[in-house]
Amino acid sequence: MGLGTHPIPSHGISQKIKLSHGMGWDGMGWDGTGWDGMGWDYPIPLGALTPTFETLKSDLPSAWNRFYNVHENKFFKDRQWLFTEFPELLVSNTNTEQVLNILEVGCGVGNSIFPIIRTNNINSNSNVFLYCCDYSSTAIDILKQTSDYNTKYCHGFVYDITSSNPMPFEENSLDFILMIFVLSAIDPSQHDHVIKNLVKYLKPGRGKLLFRDYGLYDMAQLRFKNDKCIEKNLYARSDGTLTYFFQQDQLDELFTRNGLTKEQNLIDRRLQVNRSRQLKMYRIWLQCKYIKA
Repeated sequence: MGLGTHPIPSHGISQKIKLSHGMGWDGMGWDGTGWDGMGWDYPIPLGALTPTFETLKSDLPSAWNRFYNVHENKFFKDRQWLFTEFPELLVSNTNTEQVLNILEVGCGVGNSIFPIIRTNNINSNSNVFLYCCDYSSTAIDILKQTSDYNTKYCHGFVYDITSSNPMPFEENSLDFILMIFVLSAIDPSQHDHVIKNLVKYLKPGRGKLLFRDYGLYDMAQLRFKNDKCIEKNLYARSDGTLTYFFQQDQLDELFTRNGLTKEQNLIDRRLQVNRSRQLKMYRIWLQCKYIKA
């Protein structure tokens, strides 16, 4: 599958909320201009440089530790949608005598790893082993305290994916790398290094990167004020973490120049509704699957 858009499922919503475009808005052909008609009344801030960028980057480990100290495992919901978007992760019926190795980077407190374990009923007799790493030592500590965590089939560890430090497994040994809303939290100048470093651990010819992250003009981007913009499409959150918003072609170029071949690269546009506040939220995510050449 090439560059494209995601088919939007139909969802029921309260009849009190009238939506002229249903739950999807692919047909609108929006390019980021004219957002007054979409309910936005301010322009996207571009290039309002923040002088504390270097300070922000150096403080990122502390920022993420503070985040998980405050929220623990209560901020993010478990990602049960993983198996709809990435059916490759339904591995319980994998017919192979070899161990299937999966790595999630930026695993947080396990909102992807634990659904994978529970849905596939992974246990000490399974032919699946899960690795998961995060920038935050606090997140990994919380993950390891969860009842579903077991070192017989899961290994959580602290790791900075912008570094070149070795991983706790051999190169060319991973079947899947899962990267969900992670690359956007990293300085764009380090994106090439991150992907190049991860790709070397995938199995040649079949190891696959499963990726999902923020797309350009997502609602989250439009909510940022000018003083939060560091550079084009890169913003600082109030908690000291970073958020970057991607374009399809940009990701395709990033992945292919680092040794990956495209299987899927699509835009997933979703209309979310806050019924209590009668708010429509236009979300834009990018979803990719790339295989190591």
